[in-house]
Amino acid sequence: MTFAGAIVDLDGTVYRGDDLLPGTTGAVDRLRTAGLDLLFFSNNPTESGEAYVDRLRRLGVDARADEACSAGDVTTEYLLETHPGDAIMLVGSPGLREQFEAAGLSLTDDPAATDVLVGSWTDEFGYDDMLAALRAVDEGTAFLGTDPDRTVPAEAGVIPGSGAVVGALSATLGRDPDAMLGKPSEAALRFALDRLGVDPAACLVVGDRLETDIALGERAGMTTALVRTGVTGEAELAASDVDPDYVLDSLADIGTVLDGA
Repeated sequence: MTFAGAIVDLDGTVYRGDDLLPGTTGAVDRLRTAGLDLLFFSNNPTESGEAYVDRLRRLGVDARADEACSAGDVTTEYLLETHPGDAIMLVGSPGLREQFEAAGLSLTDDPAATDVLVGSWTDEFGYDDMLAALRAVDEGTAFLGTDPDRTVPAEAGVIPGSGAVVGALSATLGRDPDAMLGKPSEAALRFALDRLGVDPAACLVVGDRLETDIALGERAGMTTALVRTGVTGEAELAASDVDPDYVLDSLADIGTVLDGA
C-alpha cells in the first residue's frame, strides 16, 4: 500500500506535557520523505490548530500552516454549522472560549438564555458549574462534549481530561451528551479528511489511545498504529475490541509501518 496522508496525535504521541518525545523530529521527517501529507490532531480542545502549529515549531517539529487541528476546531465548526446564532453556555477553558469568540459564536452565562451547553476540560470545574448546567438544560437544550478523553498524559502522569468533566455534567443532568465531537466522532473524521483531502484507504493514523485515535482510523478503513508512549497499557490493549494494525514503542518506529506498506 502507498500512503498519501497521516493523522498524527499529539499528547502522548509527539510530546508529553511540554517535553518532546525522543525520535519525533526524525519520524516527522521520515513521513515527509515518504510523501505523506500530515495532519497533527489533538483531542485537547484548549487550543486551536494554529496554536498547535506554533507549539510544535517551538518544540523543533517541522509543522507547517494548516497542518494541525484540535477537538476545539471540530467543536467550533460543528456549532457554526448546527447552532448558528444559538446562545452557548460553555463549561470549559479560557482557550476554548477564545476560539468560540473568534468564530463569532454567541456565549452566555445566563441559564435561562442557554440553547446549547458545551462541556469540556477546565481545571476550575466545580459545584457551581454543575449547578449552572442543571439550571440551564431542559428537554429543548442541546448538550455537547468536546471530546471523550477521560484522562490526558502529562509530565507527572495522567490528569483528568474533558471526558471527566462531561461525565460529571452527565451525572448531574441524568443525560448523555447529544454529541461528543472530538476523535473518534464522525464530525472529527469528516474534519480530518476534509483537511487532508486523501482517500481513507491511503491514510495512516498514529496515536496512543485505542478508543479515540485507533477507533477513528478503524472506523474509516485507515491503517492504524498505536504507540506505547501515552495512556494505553498492555492489559488494556489485550482486552480491547479495537485492534490496531501496528503497535510501536514510539513514533520514532514509524519506519516499520512505512517499510511494510
